[in-house]
Amino acid sequence: MVDLFGGTTPSPEQLLEASEEDLRGCGLSGRKTEYARDLAAHVLGGELELDRLDRLDDEEIVAARGLGHWTAEMFLLFHLERPDVLSGGDLGIRKATQIEYGLEGMPTVRVVEIGEPWRPNRSLASLYLRESLRLRRSPPPRHS
Repeated sequence: MVDLFGGTTPSPEQLLEASEEDLRGCGLSGRKTEYARDLAAHVLGGELELDRLDRLDDEEIVAARGLGHWTAEMFLLFHLERPDVLSGGDLGIRKATQIEYGLEGMPTVRVVEIGEPWRPNRSLASLYLRESLRLRRSPPPRHS
């Protein structure tokens, strides 16, 4: 997505001005496009002050008006790089946990229960789980 905006993180205005087709072309699903635009609208409307989020604790960020639960967790994990974030609502994390533990179905609450012993490093576990799915989808390297 950064490439779409000339190599920089887009402003809320730029996100709202971009076409859905362009945002989807960057790999965002229709739903993630909606989330990004909703977030941008909340920032522009003053309901969400991004410049102060880094001073809040994790629970305050998740509860912030204008940020959905999953969006807040992804912000904590990837932007603020907080050390103890496990998003049971993230489809990739749920699927990877299901595969790794050989379980049928994976409700959010079960992911959180399984991840409890990983405190205070659940972010690292989250990244490993997401990467494990990527590796499953990638073909093995070819040796010559």
